[in-house]
Amino acid sequence: MYPIFNKTVFTTGEAAKICNVSQQTIIRCFDSGQLEGFRVPGSKFRRIPRAALYKFMKKNNIPTEKLDMGKRKILIVDDDPAVVDLLVDVIGADARFDTRVTSNGFEAGKLAVEYHPNLIVLDVMLPDINGKSVCELIRNDPTLTDIRIICISGMVEEDKIEDLKQAGADDFLQKPLDVDELMRRVCKLLDIETEYEE
Repeated sequence: MYPIFNKTVFTTGEAAKICNVSQQTIIRCFDSGQLEGFRVPGSKFRRIPRAALYKFMKKNNIPTEKLDMGKRKILIVDDDPAVVDLLVDVIGADARFDTRVTSNGFEAGKLAVEYHPNLIVLDVMLPDINGKSVCELIRNDPTLTDIRIICISGMVEEDKIEDLKQAGADDFLQKPLDVDELMRRVCKLLDIETEYEE
């Protein structure tokens, strides 16, 4: 919908468009060190990572709605506070995502309707209804079919993983979580680029 706003690294022209200033202004701020970024090796092209642009906009009182409007909504469903903290830290550190959290399946179903996340990171073993039932509930609601679901669990049985996928899970990740792999899978399911690594 807003492809430019979902990028992780911007050209000076894209940054100018987002900030509603001239490209020359962005280049001047970049060259003077007010706006962090890097040069493409072997060229004169400048690139600005999303986090640096966000910081620059906040510091200079430039409205960040354009960056915020491209945000993807992620619902984290897990009853283990340590896992929730980890996921909120990792996903929340990426300015492209807006996160909500719940610890049970009932609330997950409610938030799927009210918050309508783009993606749910769903623990399979919840205190009330299990992750498989949550998947089925979501998949049986025609208004929620666009929601992507990644199930997470410490269980290993292949047939159980297959059951989850039959119930509507798009992907499965084993606990303890590899957060880099989780972010790769999230970006892949949402069809956005993985975070740029310098």
